[in-house]
Amino acid sequence: MHHWRRDVIELAALFTAVAVADTVANLIGHGPDGTALLVISAVALAATAGFHTWWARRHGHAPPTGDTGARPLPEGEQAGPSDQSRASDPVAAESTLWRMRTTVKDEPGSLAALCTALAAHRVDILSLQTHPLGDGTVDEFLLRAPGALEGSEITRAVARAGGADTWIERGDAHDLVDAPTRVLGLATRTALDAAELPLALRQLLGRCTIRSLPAVPLGGGRGPEGVPVEGALEDTVMRLRAPEGGVITVERPYLPFTPTEFARARALVELDARLGPRVPRSQDVLTLPEGHDITVRRADTGDLEAAVAMHERCSSRTLSMRYHGPVGDADRYLKHLLSPRFGRTLAVQTASGRIVGLGHLLWDGDETEVALLVEDAWQRRGIGGELLERLVAMAAEAGCESVYAVTQSSNTGMVAAMRGLELPLDYQIEEGTLVITARLDASADETDGAIGVSRAEAP
Repeated sequence: MHHWRRDVIELAALFTAVAVADTVANLIGHGPDGTALLVISAVALAATAGFHTWWARRHGHAPPTGDTGARPLPEGEQAGPSDQSRASDPVAAESTLWRMRTTVKDEPGSLAALCTALAAHRVDILSLQTHPLGDGTVDEFLLRAPGALEGSEITRAVARAGGADTWIERGDAHDLVDAPTRVLGLATRTALDAAELPLALRQLLGRCTIRSLPAVPLGGGRGPEGVPVEGALEDTVMRLRAPEGGVITVERPYLPFTPTEFARARALVELDARLGPRVPRSQDVLTLPEGHDITVRRADTGDLEAAVAMHERCSSRTLSMRYHGPVGDADRYLKHLLSPRFGRTLAVQTASGRIVGLGHLLWDGDETEVALLVEDAWQRRGIGGELLERLVAMAAEAGCESVYAVTQSSNTGMVAAMRGLELPLDYQIEEGTLVITARLDASADETDGAIGVSRAEAP
């Protein structure tokens, strides 16, 4: 309907224009100077169109600077993409990541007050987790703050906004991973390797001390006090029932655990219990200088019988240097050492299937111990050094800052193997017992002179 009306109007306009043009042509064309007037009109119209085209190309279509108050930048100072980015994000040029936790009242507006206080200091909230409590809420933030802003200034601003028991520390790029992704990654690692459970708990809960206590101590006697199936949480200490019947104790004196953290830790332990004992079955075949092939692989309690047989082939001196006690007690430690719950064990196996060497990486609270045992007939062939390098690489991959070895001061083989790591070493000698600590953080601010003095005191 609308199209029909428009067509009628356009036809009427066309007929009107033709009629007007015919009238003008008749008036001018039949006059004395009609032809001249038509030519002059055509030339004038063409000149006008040409002038308009030239003017438009010269001056463009932008409004003059006087209309907006804007002035062009001097040549060479035009704003590029990076300048525009810095202008829109003033803290991007130099910023610091902070992890912060504070407790607020569980009432409307409490979180808004915190956000307003942080925004006043140009602090960007990258992520936020809430941990509900009985009478409040623990809010855990990942913040990006201007580099010049100190952590103490942030805590003061948070305190004025109603935050209490505030804790803050520097963050890093690993904190940018959101909590669900991090928990899923830790669960995957735990599922693949039972030895990962203490490490997963440590990464989940931050700096803490984790101890696994067996149900029956190695020396006999009374075991640790039992815990309920659901575990127990007491402020800065959580106790969980270990899958094999012992107790896992987690302590973090500087920051109380929340019920949310307790539930996550308990879920990891339950996953480990359901999957049962497991270790990766990968192995490497190496050729010793004299031509013998050996296999290095992960070991567990399934290798207990072969490990006891190796003990029987070792001399009393070799066993005493390894276990620092009566030789008859050596076999009792093996089941504990081979359990992936307390660390990782590497076995060296010959082509015939005989185990001739063991290397242990043991989780000792918040520290990590390395220990080696090589059968007498296979010593001085580089097996100990190979085991030690692999164990230290495992510790570094797990995020350990250092490893230590306990041996006798006369054990020159262990000292040589530790020196072969080419890492900063510390030595402590007391009553014939030597403790060698290797710092895995190569960027530690240690002087060559200090390290040289330490090594000079070693046997």
